[in-house]
Amino acid sequence: MAGAGTPLSATPSTGLTSERVRARMVERVRELGVRDERVLAAMRRIERHRFVDQAFASRAYEDTALPLGFGQTISQPYVVARCAELALNGAVDPKSSTALEVGTGCGYGAAVLSELFATVYSIERVRALHEMARVNLRPFRIANLRLAFGDGMLGMPSEAPFGAIVCTAAADEIPAAWVEQLATDGVIVAPLGREAQVLTVLSRNPEGRIVRREYEPVRFVPLLQGTVNADSR
Repeated sequence: MAGAGTPLSATPSTGLTSERVRARMVERVRELGVRDERVLAAMRRIERHRFVDQAFASRAYEDTALPLGFGQTISQPYVVARCAELALNGAVDPKSSTALEVGTGCGYGAAVLSELFATVYSIERVRALHEMARVNLRPFRIANLRLAFGDGMLGMPSEAPFGAIVCTAAADEIPAAWVEQLATDGVIVAPLGREAQVLTVLSRNPEGRIVRREYEPVRFVPLLQGTVNADSR
């Protein structure tokens, strides 16, 4: 689901900046089942057109994934909202929690999460995407968001524990490092599976055991190990 694109100009068309356009997108997300008003408000505030490739700017507020190069896409708005909702509702106190996003891509999901959690770290394995996200996010001046370049499968032990970990790529199983870095009352939201992927939430019960709950079918790019320095689409 991660991806990045060429930033739009500082003065995009009025149609894209219209609050009515974003409001229609949010209502569609609501119709699809996202009910948390905090998430819907965040989706309304973060301008999605600033994160998509200019060639697809006119489709920025459709509920669809869009290609952004590097074999990646920007997730459809519903999926971004749904992952944020599951993370937010699973965390005991989001406004005092630190969240980790694995797979920054273009930065859109990280921006949404920054509206919901006290501090957000987002890690990206493709350097070109990491740099593009920095450019995309710069105009927003988000004080509680930190971007990192690295192998997301390793998490970010220096910043743990995390109240929520949200992954934007599909794994066969949750990496052990994420479980180790999860706060006692934290949650992991990730798509699991390769051919048949299911959006899954993992949390710890009072006895310390990991509890797994499956939600809906999704389609994400695969979670890969290591980092990529080459700038190749």
